[in-house]
Amino acid sequence: MADSSIVYPPATAEIGKRRRELAPEVNDAFERFSHAVFRDGALPEKTKQLIAVAVAHVTQCPYCIAGHTRLASRKGATDQEIMEAIWVAAEMRAGGAYAHSTVALHNLASTEAGVH
Repeated sequence: MADSSIVYPPATAEIGKRRRELAPEVNDAFERFSHAVFRDGALPEKTKQLIAVAVAHVTQCPYCIAGHTRLASRKGATDQEIMEAIWVAAEMRAGGAYAHSTVALHNLASTEAGVH
């Protein structure tokens, strides 16, 4: 029986194996893509992992948050750098609501002008 207090089940080796068994070609392609994306390039891997930490917070993926936080740390990111990346994510998430207020304000102006 599943523990109802656990919101997200743990990512286990068995789950990874089952994912590969169900769609091996796609799984392999995704893993190759992921490795290629995170290789040092124009940006060093540490920077890419910090970006991933921030994006994981915006997409709210607990597995990505945990994994990329560990990887960023392993690549030399400090706790302060990781937290700063999270704050950038928080600002961007809040900034989206702020920026999209333009849509509401245009609609309010149309309503006030009698345009429905």
